[in-house]
Amino acid sequence: MNVIATELPEVLILEPRVFGDDRGFFYESFNQKKFQELTGVDAEFVQDNHSMSARNVLRGLHYQIQQTQGKLVRATVGEVYDVVVDLRKSSPRFGKWVGLTLSADNKRMLWVPPGFAHGFVVTSDKAEFLYKTTDYWAPEHERCLMWNDPTVGVQWPDNLAPILSAKDEQGKSLHEAEVFA
Repeated sequence: MNVIATELPEVLILEPRVFGDDRGFFYESFNQKKFQELTGVDAEFVQDNHSMSARNVLRGLHYQIQQTQGKLVRATVGEVYDVVVDLRKSSPRFGKWVGLTLSADNKRMLWVPPGFAHGFVVTSDKAEFLYKTTDYWAPEHERCLMWNDPTVGVQWPDNLAPILSAKDEQGKSLHEAEVFA
């Protein structure tokens, strides 16, 4: 597995070693020991989530203010543009973001540490998205950062006509949002 740092050093891209031939492919998508050795992250995953979404569905930017969650995310069908925003007030990168394509083709995974908002938009006809979390979903602590907050300035894919949930339409700006110390 290859680990690649992003502009937000705590957010890591993981590229698995893929073995393929004319029959298909095989790769180890997760190994706790290797994950810890290669990333330095000592995380215990307690919940797996799986979503399916159509083109232009935008989910996020989500985080839990308590029972914070680290997430290991990947697309297993289709393609998404994945975005992470640093919400740690004490960080020199507070309000900064990183975005990249995760797809069934590139098989990349992304480590999203606690203290960051996370979201994605589907850029293929449909996508299936899997994520492991380090704490359980707690709806009373869930928050949403506005996907198009001009203060953050995420550069989403061109010609995006996002399809949002009612919850995501109510996302807060960075200045209004509850953030981490």
